[in-house]
Amino acid sequence: MAGFAFLAKLTYHGIVGRVVLCALAALFVAMATDTAASQSKTQIDTWLESPEIMLDAAVLLTIDVAAQIAFCFLMGRKISGGLRSAVGRRALAVMLWFPGLAIFPALLALLTELIFSFTGADFATVGYSLAGGVLVGAPLAAAGLRWLLPEDDIRLELLFLASLLTAALGVTATVNGRTAAAGVSFIEWNALGAVLLLLFCGAVAGIILNKYLTNKRIRKI
Repeated sequence: MAGFAFLAKLTYHGIVGRVVLCALAALFVAMATDTAASQSKTQIDTWLESPEIMLDAAVLLTIDVAAQIAFCFLMGRKISGGLRSAVGRRALAVMLWFPGLAIFPALLALLTELIFSFTGADFATVGYSLAGGVLVGAPLAAAGLRWLLPEDDIRLELLFLASLLTAALGVTATVNGRTAAAGVSFIEWNALGAVLLLLFCGAVAGIILNKYLTNKRIRKI
């Protein structure tokens, strides 16, 4: 969710804005390589079981979601032509350049998982490779998302829904400072693959239907 929200917000930037924010994310990955390499799965599990850390994470997640939702409302008013005040335009500019808080722990988690996966590989190589992938791949992914969904309002709606889902997951993840669900040490790859395939097919079908209806309306006009 954090990655999608980051990419969705990048679609409202120009080339310069995408490069700057992706460079910031890539710099974070490069600087966090030593920190990620010094962690262990046991230590990470201990962090996830800590009520204090879970509560702090819930607070940060709430702030991040609130910022994303504020951006959605402000951008929605701009798209509809209702954002006329100077204060609103300045607030939108600030929210637009705010990459989100959740993307950084998500990148750190991805980096740690990659270091654990490539056993024996040089930590710096893995970290800098991921940083390069973020620097090059994220702007391309944002451009691809903008090409698939050229309508600003549809992308904004998806970002809003993703933010709401993130908020719901954040609430259910902590109950009185304790994790509501016990962690598991395995992944149901078949079930995960089926869900991802279903989501992919639904997304492709929706994009095709949207383009067909849009072209049909244009031909009528």
